[in-house]
Amino acid sequence: MNTTLTNGIEIIKATTSKINEVDFENLSFGSVFTDHLLECDFKNGEWQTPVIKPYAPFLVDPSLRVFHYGQAIFEGMKAYKDENNDIWLFRPDENYKRFNKSAVRMAMPEVPEEVFLNGLHQLLQLDEAWVKKGKGKSMYIRPFMIATGTGVIANPSNDYKFMIILSPVKSYYSGDVKVLIAEHFSRAANGGIGAAKAAGNYAAQFYPTNLANKEGFQQVIWTDDATHTKLEEAGTMNVFFRINDTLLTAPTSERILDGVTRKTLIDLAKREGINVEIRPVLVSELVEAAKNGTLKEIFGAGTAAVISPISGFSYQEVYYELPKIEKSMALELKDKLENIQNKLAEDTFGWTVKI
Repeated sequence: MNTTLTNGIEIIKATTSKINEVDFENLSFGSVFTDHLLECDFKNGEWQTPVIKPYAPFLVDPSLRVFHYGQAIFEGMKAYKDENNDIWLFRPDENYKRFNKSAVRMAMPEVPEEVFLNGLHQLLQLDEAWVKKGKGKSMYIRPFMIATGTGVIANPSNDYKFMIILSPVKSYYSGDVKVLIAEHFSRAANGGIGAAKAAGNYAAQFYPTNLANKEGFQQVIWTDDATHTKLEEAGTMNVFFRINDTLLTAPTSERILDGVTRKTLIDLAKREGINVEIRPVLVSELVEAAKNGTLKEIFGAGTAAVISPISGFSYQEVYYELPKIEKSMALELKDKLENIQNKLAEDTFGWTVKI
């Protein structure tokens, strides 16, 4: 292996590449990974030299704190290749800031910018052949951090491992999505970790989502933990509601993740002259709008799918089908956002960052 030191990052290049084994036209989302990863350990109160090295499993001690006390956080990002073969990140500063907010909430050390962002740039440069151009194609980026201290004492770890892995993906097609509005289960509570991208948040959703799946629904729209009267998120995504020609979404809080796609769509909608209201949205309001025909669209928003339209919802065992509309606000916003991400339209907001 060829080892070099570039901008404070040790780089160990793989001797061979597995890229020719990959069918880029038939990718299962998040299941194929590139030749290299970034790794940086936190030991003795400070971050060590980050290393970019061949993607491979690693051995761990069974008493790792992450297994026993759940200190684990992550982010979801994407990179795109334009027609000139340049690679672009989309709002990486927002993901970096949110990652460290999650770290603070989970009593984990903040990751330095030169490790997170500089390391990501160098990792993408090394595996640039894996980033395919064309709308609908992108590189999904997964930065994450786990507690690597050993011992089964219920205290925060002293040691941590930060890593970035890369996965080439195509458009995320979820098909016809019907949702169940939660009446008992909650995604998060006030004072909890709902605003952090903590691994445990997602694990806690699996059981109620499995129950919804058995009833024929693909996802759950979560409601507030205290009264179950306010609509908050859809599955693992922020959620928007179109009533007449107004776009509604809940404000961020201790319970609701500050989604990068969410804030991007709000800014895009305002630019397009769409009326946007960021306020609590009641279940009763949604049901009434469905009954009187003013509810036009519901859609989830997140990095993986960008926008996931919802075809109908169930509440108190009554199912409400949404109308089929010719001019979908969700799909128009998705198209405009993807054009910016793929450098097919001018980025007037300064969201894209060249590698």
